[in-house]
Amino acid sequence: MKILVVDDEQVLVKGIKFNLENEGYEVEVGYDGQRAVELARNGGFDLIILDLMMPKLDGLQACLAIREFSNVPIIMLTAKSEDADKLIGFESGADDYITKPFNLLELKARIRAILRRGATQRQEKEQEERLVRAHVTLIPAQRAVWKDEEPVELTAKEFDLMELLMNNPGKVYSRSALLDLVWGYEYAGEERTVDVHIRRLREKLERDSANPQLIMTKWGVGYYLKND
Repeated sequence: MKILVVDDEQVLVKGIKFNLENEGYEVEVGYDGQRAVELARNGGFDLIILDLMMPKLDGLQACLAIREFSNVPIIMLTAKSEDADKLIGFESGADDYITKPFNLLELKARIRAILRRGATQRQEKEQEERLVRAHVTLIPAQRAVWKDEEPVELTAKEFDLMELLMNNPGKVYSRSALLDLVWGYEYAGEERTVDVHIRRLREKLERDSANPQLIMTKWGVGYYLKND
């Protein structure tokens, strides 16, 4: 894990760096807010420890600037203990807040907690349900679709129709069944609606819409998703 420590108190920075490296972390340091933003932009850090009172840019300004391009966890260090200051820090994008003077054991405990929480969130995101068929990926929770790893915009009904087909590869649906399952009874009889949406899905998701290899037609019956 890679951590950035930024504080204008160089002795404090040296102590934090020494202790964190002994814990196995890779540590990079800076001494002003401007440098913090520069390092954060290019450093690929897993966590940033940022002092509130620093030259060039203070910690709040640096935190706001970092939040414009990164969601990396940030712990603010400050000599102030008022609740209002803490609220300002959180509103600026900080994830945690430690008041000086602090115990290094407490700091390390906070770091472990934040990194553990981040790892859990990443794992949950990675495990989020994905439907993958050939070159198309669909994530129901995000209502997001990719074709060959490029995002594709679908309308609400296009998405619902594609999700149904991807959840049931190989199953042939008649037009009336698709109307009932995707649109509901109010569209009963409007089977042309299904044909239009299938055509649009092919245009958006097939590599060659004139020769579909994924969204297939069962002549005289309906449509299905090819099950490879």
